[in-house]
Amino acid sequence: MTRDAPAGTPGPVTRVALIGANGHGRSHRRVIAGLQAAGRVRLVGLVDVRPVEDEPEAPVPADTLVGTDHRAMLAAAEPDVVVLCTPPHTHLPIASDVLAAGADLLMEKPPVLSMAEHRRLVDLLARTGRVCQVGFQALGSAALAELAAAIDAGRLGTVTDISTVASWQRSDGYYARAPWAGRRTLDGRPVLDGALANPLAHAVMQSLAVAELATGAPVVPAEIELERYRVRPIEVDDTATLRVVPVDGPPIVVAVTLAGEDFVPGEVIVTGTAGRAVLEYPTDRLRLPGEAGLRTVPGRRGLLANLLDHRADPVGVPLIAPLARTAPFTAVLEAVTGAPEPTLLDDDRLVTTGTGADRVRSIRGVNAALRQAAEGGLLLSELPVPWAVGPHRVDLTGFTAT
Repeated sequence: MTRDAPAGTPGPVTRVALIGANGHGRSHRRVIAGLQAAGRVRLVGLVDVRPVEDEPEAPVPADTLVGTDHRAMLAAAEPDVVVLCTPPHTHLPIASDVLAAGADLLMEKPPVLSMAEHRRLVDLLARTGRVCQVGFQALGSAALAELAAAIDAGRLGTVTDISTVASWQRSDGYYARAPWAGRRTLDGRPVLDGALANPLAHAVMQSLAVAELATGAPVVPAEIELERYRVRPIEVDDTATLRVVPVDGPPIVVAVTLAGEDFVPGEVIVTGTAGRAVLEYPTDRLRLPGEAGLRTVPGRRGLLANLLDHRADPVGVPLIAPLARTAPFTAVLEAVTGAPEPTLLDDDRLVTTGTGADRVRSIRGVNAALRQAAEGGLLLSELPVPWAVGPHRVDLTGFTAT
């Protein structure tokens, strides 16, 4: 139901709605506001279970429907595209309603929490003829594209190892932000609000994307090895090492924490027979073999703009992050779901700063250990780390996304 553009604006205007308008949804509102100012979209609906908060950079247009019931909004506003920014365990049922209403979808990460849900969503897309983009925005990075070109040109030789290291901090207040925060399940449904599944999901996906670029084919995992730790009595990991062993191509190691010392935004380390490259994926900085340091590579394609372009030209403009591309990531999440609960580290291993909601807990020596794991392609239990325990292993022989 894309409508004609107002006089003087380029191309058709797409009716866009946002489900999950608060929290991270406010960043989507700013993107939509920019596209509306350019005459490309019209915001027709905002939905949230709480009153919609003010967003100074994206005021709500007077004719936009605002409410708490996404089904009522879909029926009344008839959007062409819906941006879905709700907790992960709500994605599949809401996405089902969106697709049945005839809209295309931009869904926040993680898209779904199991391969069974992934296959159900694939089936829904096929039956409705709609498309789904997933909110892994770092996949639109020009730095990633330049890294891909360098790999194709042979500057790294044959890629032998891919790894990621990231060290962030989260306070007690972070785990009090919502009923599902820090939970493994809620009301019988998986939530997985841990480091690997939520805040550092981009570290996992970006590594899988680089592996796909190195081999020219999507990653088909044969085995996943997983170690998970926590510094609070939460139900999920805040620190983890993960190794994906593909059927073909280099192994992938992810070493991350939300209980870090010095801040490390997130580095994908790509080692080849002719050199090593580093991609700092949150900042779009890149270092190729022979370069002295990281440099910014400007230019990142927006996922909503790309979805609009794809709708206009499905053959000529592929989606940046189609659902199919995220299947290996969801396989990792399924391994997390089946893993034992994370090891709770005792206070002797930790440094505590701040009080109340601002209290932060850091693991002594964790940055050096994660760096060593990433650069060596190792799990923490394969290093002299006294608190590390052996991995949970998942055999994925015969893995398929369909």
